[in-house]
Amino acid sequence: MNVLIIGGAGYIGSHVVREFLDRGHRVTVFDDLSSGLKENLFPEAAFVYGTILDYPALLSVCAGNSVTLFGGAVFDAVVHLAAFKAVGESMAKPEKYSLNNINGTVHILNAMLETGIKRLIFSSSAAVYGQPQYLPVDEKHPLNPESYYGFTKLEIERIMAWYDKLKGLRFASLRYFNAAGYDRKGRIAGLEQNPANLIPVIMEAAAGIRREFSVFGNDYDTRDGTCIRDYIHVSDLAAAHVLALEFICKNDRSLTVNLGTETGTTVLEILEAARRITGRPISSGFLGRRSGDPASLTASSELARKSLGWKPEQSGIDNLISTTWEVYKKTSIRT
Repeated sequence: MNVLIIGGAGYIGSHVVREFLDRGHRVTVFDDLSSGLKENLFPEAAFVYGTILDYPALLSVCAGNSVTLFGGAVFDAVVHLAAFKAVGESMAKPEKYSLNNINGTVHILNAMLETGIKRLIFSSSAAVYGQPQYLPVDEKHPLNPESYYGFTKLEIERIMAWYDKLKGLRFASLRYFNAAGYDRKGRIAGLEQNPANLIPVIMEAAAGIRREFSVFGNDYDTRDGTCIRDYIHVSDLAAAHVLALEFICKNDRSLTVNLGTETGTTVLEILEAARRITGRPISSGFLGRRSGDPASLTASSELARKSLGWKPEQSGIDNLISTTWEVYKKTSIRT
């Protein structure tokens, strides 16, 4: 198939691009490189520079007018990974997240309809659930986001559901839990820009990019007092995007699924594994709890297994850390 991947130069996006290419699909990346990197682009994929806030440019690429590698393109589907995702920033700058995440997605949907593209894979988030009322969290869990970022993801899901009902646009909304890791073949080496997630922050401490790793809270009701999270390898996430598109094509209906491992790991367990694998001491200290952090958050991925035939195959903690360290230790060597 011929697939347009919006946000395909980013950390998750580049892995999704690689997965589609590996499975024989043609790919065009549309990205403004605000958080994505040129080094995450692949020569066998077309690249068009642009932003989802520029509707004429978006419409042009959806129509294939901007694609030169394939001599013009008629796209079978769009993958949307272009939302802003920093929880803290979303609470301080809701206007920024409204404009990019909500308005930008409406631009994508409208450009798709105008050019006859009726299949969309959307990068959603476990942030739509808010504080868990039970574990593991399944797709029937109440939706009560506690961050403006989570609100935008949920609002996009609701808008897509209306476009499905009114216009026949089929979508898969993939609710990620905690993405981590890197391509184990070493084909993606661009570091995340200003990472806020646990494993890359620990890697920065191991590589000497930051002095110390801070643990937020050590008095939770967990086995070692630190938060438990469900970590999923980014390559497993990428595989789910391809499977989701195949599902939509085969069944002609939309789908919303969780993507996680159904197991949880504490912050201190991640830290100790990182020390063991990197061979670095990784200085750390404790700070107070962050507002809104649940003690535990794990996913039920039963629906993804049953509907997509998907299972996480690369999401063991050692693989998550070792594939990430392979990228970060190059920075360590240079410093």
